[in-house]
Amino acid sequence: MIPDGQPGHIDQIKQTNVGAVYRLIDQFGPISRIELSKKAQLAPASITKIVRELLQAHLVLETEFQDPGSRGRPAIGLALDTQAWHYLSARISLGSITLGLRDLSSKLVVEEVMPLPEQAPQPLLKRIISEIDQFFIRHQRKLERLTAIAITLPGMIDARRGIVHRMPFYHDVFDMPLGDTLCAHTGLPVYVQHDIGAWTLAEALYGASRGCKNVVQVVIDHNVGVGVITSGRVLHAGSSSVAEIGHTQVDPYGKRCYCGNHGCLETVASTDSILELVRQRLTVPVPASLLHGVSLTIEAVCDAANRGDQLARDVIISVGQSVGRILAIMVNLFNPEKVLIGSPLNLSQDILHPAIMSCIQQQSLPAYSENIKLESTQFYNQGTMPGAALVKDALYSGSLIIKLLQG
Repeated sequence: MIPDGQPGHIDQIKQTNVGAVYRLIDQFGPISRIELSKKAQLAPASITKIVRELLQAHLVLETEFQDPGSRGRPAIGLALDTQAWHYLSARISLGSITLGLRDLSSKLVVEEVMPLPEQAPQPLLKRIISEIDQFFIRHQRKLERLTAIAITLPGMIDARRGIVHRMPFYHDVFDMPLGDTLCAHTGLPVYVQHDIGAWTLAEALYGASRGCKNVVQVVIDHNVGVGVITSGRVLHAGSSSVAEIGHTQVDPYGKRCYCGNHGCLETVASTDSILELVRQRLTVPVPASLLHGVSLTIEAVCDAANRGDQLARDVIISVGQSVGRILAIMVNLFNPEKVLIGSPLNLSQDILHPAIMSCIQQQSLPAYSENIKLESTQFYNQGTMPGAALVKDALYSGSLIIKLLQG
């Protein structure tokens, strides 16, 4: 339903109500029509009409269930019919593309990670389409009714138009029309979103921020950014950007970022920048470090820090302080009840988290920071879960449901 007094076109009202009914069946099913009417605050006649359409489209089914406290015959309730509906969820990261086939309950059917080199003769867009085509060919026996494609990736993205303006690592990307091209190629609805924004949505639907109304989620990985949940909704969902702290300048004389600026937070706090800094410090006379002579990875740096290595600890604390100073501003702006950290550096969270929390407590309003909780995200190697969250959100909003009802 839509709030009282809010104007809306009749199609938008239908979409909103259908999405609300589908969400309630997902969350509370099996659920009776009477109970569904109460929870949706819709008239029984409206529920009957919506449910009829969902049954005819095989998006919901009727099933017997026993009402709590009832000793009579089982009641007839409504539950989702998800197994015959599939969608593709994809995630692009440094050097690879992860492709996952899921059903509408978000259950994973099959998932693969394929190489996607930074440099190749063909443009990135053609390579993405080729990998998706080959994935469908390899798994055609498992395919049921395909409903949508969701794809998440880092970079500067216009999610509403499905355009990727710029990307880290893939320097041939300039205003790549990913959404329209995939839609024209497959005939399916395509959802494109920044990977951090989608990951934030996944944590809200399935993970560490489930049930929270106001959350700031920072990601420290190959790229650095933040997703914000305010009043239970992801900030900027479906628009041109997430909250781009990764491209906030912290060093005006720093190295050039792929966005065109110099000294962005991402140039000092990304995992690639961390490893570069460690290599530089190992070339000058330093006290004995556990990192001498080992293959440098973030896991190795965290392991050394956990074992007391001063160089590794100093680097992680420095990253925590750089991120924490920006997060203190975010706390003042959004007053979150929880701050989530999504990063491989969580392997050293006993070092990283206090460094971040110290900056938040020192540099933000005490009334905002004194009761704040700082935790790790539930997902890290999240595969195609962020894409799954985009599809779930499209179902709950009713936008994808309407497309499926229309065939």
